[in-house]
Amino acid sequence: MNLSHDLSALEETVKRCRELLPNVEKAGRDLAERLRKGGKVLTCGNGGSAADAMHIAEEMTGRYRENRQALPALCLSSDGSALTCIANDWSYEDVFSRQVEAFGKPEDVLIVFSTSGKSANILKALEFAKSRKMLRIGALGKGGGPAASLCDHAIVVPSEDTSRIQEIHGWLIHAWLECVEALAVGKS
Repeated sequence: MNLSHDLSALEETVKRCRELLPNVEKAGRDLAERLRKGGKVLTCGNGGSAADAMHIAEEMTGRYRENRQALPALCLSSDGSALTCIANDWSYEDVFSRQVEAFGKPEDVLIVFSTSGKSANILKALEFAKSRKMLRIGALGKGGGPAASLCDHAIVVPSEDTSRIQEIHGWLIHAWLECVEALAVGKS
């Protein structure tokens, strides 16, 4: 165990992420604009990325820092009945795309979290969201994989280390929430 090495690796990854700031802010502004115009946010991810998808959705419906109106957000990774039904009746590759089909409209946003950008269910969700003309934001890593080209905003953490990627994804969640709350209407 070398915690000092892990912390140094995180610090180095954070330094490399400075170049992402303009794209992170642009994604946050576009996200806030969709919400301001009445759109909703759908999120998804697998494993630890599912937890990130749940995190941003619950902060939107609850609150991050500011008291404000609840924002419409739904995590597609969190309904066990829907996931198992779709996986059983269709396939695991379809667990998110079927939900995007059910809930996604052109004014909405799909935010995906994937450390590799290669998960088939994430790719199918992005493809379906693209066909619906939804805004697609990806929190990705390891070069972005095929998901990067399917996103309007692909934020690719410059790392091959899943731990470092997930740590930066946590920062992305908070950065986008800062943007949304700074630009949100109906603060109370």
